[in-house]
Amino acid sequence: MTAKHPYIGLPDYQFWKHEPAVDPDLPMDPVVDVSFSITTDEPVVTAGSCFAQHVARALARAGFNFHVTEKAHEALIPKAARLNNYTMFSARYGNIYTARQLKQLLQRAYREYVPTESVWIGKMGSFVDPFRPQIQPGGFISTAELERDRDIHLAAVRRAVESLSVFVFTLGLTEAWIDQRDGAVFPLAPGVAGGVYDEEIFAFKNFTVAEIVADMQWSLDFIRARNPNSKFILTVSPVPLNATYLNRHVFVSTTLSKSILRVAAEEVTQNNDRCDYFPSYEIITSPFARGRSYAPDCREVRPIAVAEVMRVFMKHYAGIEVPARMPKLKTAQDVGDRKSNDSARDTRVKSDQRRKQKTANSRSRGDVKEATEATARKAKNRRAKAPADSSERLDQRQKVDNLMEVLCDEEAISNK
Repeated sequence: MTAKHPYIGLPDYQFWKHEPAVDPDLPMDPVVDVSFSITTDEPVVTAGSCFAQHVARALARAGFNFHVTEKAHEALIPKAARLNNYTMFSARYGNIYTARQLKQLLQRAYREYVPTESVWIGKMGSFVDPFRPQIQPGGFISTAELERDRDIHLAAVRRAVESLSVFVFTLGLTEAWIDQRDGAVFPLAPGVAGGVYDEEIFAFKNFTVAEIVADMQWSLDFIRARNPNSKFILTVSPVPLNATYLNRHVFVSTTLSKSILRVAAEEVTQNNDRCDYFPSYEIITSPFARGRSYAPDCREVRPIAVAEVMRVFMKHYAGIEVPARMPKLKTAQDVGDRKSNDSARDTRVKSDQRRKQKTANSRSRGDVKEATEATARKAKNRRAKAPADSSERLDQRQKVDNLMEVLCDEEAISNK
């Protein structure tokens, strides 16, 4: 009787040892199935954390319809437009790190929520939007300019919601700072890029799985109420936390934060049709990547890793096959880690130093041996020339000669 168990006959992708990327020269593709496809003419709107910026640029370069509803004035040259954060996302909202931020952005765009905090004072007396504190380099010159720009921005958000076909949202953080008066969530702590931190008003918040799931579900329902045919793709940013407010190591907080976001994304996608989780986080952070995904600072994702994410994305959502671009793992340079290169160089230097020291020691021992042997030879020569009646001195020299011969023999043994 043939032995059976539940794992017999399962697909190869369900077994670690069958993953092709176990071979360091082969890429990993963890996507098994998707619930919809994307044509290159469908409007795709992106939002979320800083990693979503990479996705937005990659979509545009790959020929997708990266839908931008808030564009710079035509008088502004492209470089200046980018410096002013146009086309970084579909609208000029900057990084949206948390699900609560997304929910409140939609509420503000449709005038369902007006936060108490509306303006921060920035450096040099400029005016800063608390919900987009770094969107305008140097800040706005007046509250009137800020409010006018905000109105334009929120109108662009409404257009994006009502005209999108696919919404790609990247979950970035669980940690946030809120206004205790009305629950408003800020992308940065007050005082970092504007405003003044007041512990009586502002408080730290670390969102739970349940809170993130509820906020994301609210946003999906809100968008579909205005755009019934919309499709969603959720991702988790692979970029580690820049800092944590909790009293623990930043990497421990990073692991917890990403784990919470990943579980929340799973729950949301399992509970909604035409809502997928795309594993960009897994592609970047997987052991199969072997450290090739990150820049030397161990935080910034390398462009070639983003390209690999988009290769998998296009394969499954657009049916476009693109050759893998991950470099072969041969040297520290292939890994892209300058520190690894430095470490390897230091190892080689230390090895060279040890080899030189060993050679010097060997030479030193050889010099001692040679000098000892020369002394013995001189002693024998003196003994041969000594007068017959100097028996006492001969006895003393014989003792020295005997001692020298013993030392020579010990030195010879130690050099073997």
